[in-house]
Amino acid sequence: MKLIEIKNCYKVYNNGVTAIADLNLSIEKGEFVFVIGASGSGKSTLIKMLYREEKPTNGNVYVGGINVAKLRNSKVYKLRRKIGNVFQDFKLLPKLTVYENVAFALESIGLHSKEIRPKVIKALESVGLKEKMRSFPNQLSGGEQQRVCIARAIVNDPKILICDEPTGNLDPDISKEIVLILDKINKESGTTIVMATHDKEIVNRMKKRVIHLENGVVVSDDKKGSYKVHESN
Repeated sequence: MKLIEIKNCYKVYNNGVTAIADLNLSIEKGEFVFVIGASGSGKSTLIKMLYREEKPTNGNVYVGGINVAKLRNSKVYKLRRKIGNVFQDFKLLPKLTVYENVAFALESIGLHSKEIRPKVIKALESVGLKEKMRSFPNQLSGGEQQRVCIARAIVNDPKILICDEPTGNLDPDISKEIVLILDKINKESGTTIVMATHDKEIVNRMKKRVIHLENGVVVSDDKKGSYKVHESN
């Protein structure tokens, strides 16, 4: 089943820069996919189009059967309920505890507190942070903060988890832990994961599907790929 399908997609920004050029791509339900490419290759634009932070200039982007490109602004929230997001900068609320940060994602969609608690506990257990649920973000390491972000992203059982450079601010050992958690979520729950990254070590170690972008175009798509991007200085 194709959970994500992009057809003849272009994205041209107002300054004239073409970020995505005639992109055609499909991702099956349950896949774990790395999106790689040098800075300016179109990775971030592609990721943002999946959760409708950006709209394509032309073409169609289907996510879970919804044509995101044609989705009304007033309906975007329905799409985002099906998607979990993990960012490079953690975006945690500093005055809320770990538990409250994760619960907030469910409170915002109107779930009752009796429904919220077991979901939050389950999500925190999945990332190994149940014992830290009363801690505040400033009492956690960077790796622990990112695990809270993952718990927040999966607490509503999304079909898709979109990760934009989630290990960008972490050291190699912690980065490995984070990706292993994501891999576990993918295998145990069947959540489709799309992860944009510059992390060569992780991509080469995991042997997942690797989509390589250059100038907004897919230049390679390997089922068990490796990181082959030439980064210019």
